[in-house]
Amino acid sequence: MTGTIDYGNLMHRAMRGLIQEVLTGIATDGLPGEHHFFITFDTMHPDVEIADWLSDRYPGEMTVVIQHWFDNLLVTDEGFTITLNFGDNPETLYVPYDSIQTFVDPSVEFGLRFETQDTEADAPEAPMDEMVETEAEPEVRQEAEVVSLDKFRK
Repeated sequence: MTGTIDYGNLMHRAMRGLIQEVLTGIATDGLPGEHHFFITFDTMHPDVEIADWLSDRYPGEMTVVIQHWFDNLLVTDEGFTITLNFGDNPETLYVPYDSIQTFVDPSVEFGLRFETQDTEADAPEAPMDEMVETEAEPEVRQEAEVVSLDKFRK
């Protein structure tokens, strides 16, 4: 056992569990009301599975929208698989929870941001209105409250 409690990793695990629980409910019952999600993930993560043309177009990160049309949502303990429509071209993606950088539900002004130890000290927190872009609507910007782990770390 180490000499300290790693609250940062514990919070990340809990927040990813929240995403898993939300997506499991969506897979079972569909999206309720006006809920929809913007999920930004690291396309270079070794376990991400996306079409080559998507990884070429988004070589660092990509934001997907789960809203009007999605299919085959399968949620596991490690990540989720989903088919999304990119300009009338359905593509299946696998996104591990460890690759997720932000999870936003603008319908209720809720957002999570996952930061790495390497970038926390160097990168200022970007305002939410500069974070969200989608494939279908490249300049869509949404306002939401972001829960950042910085305030819980020493």
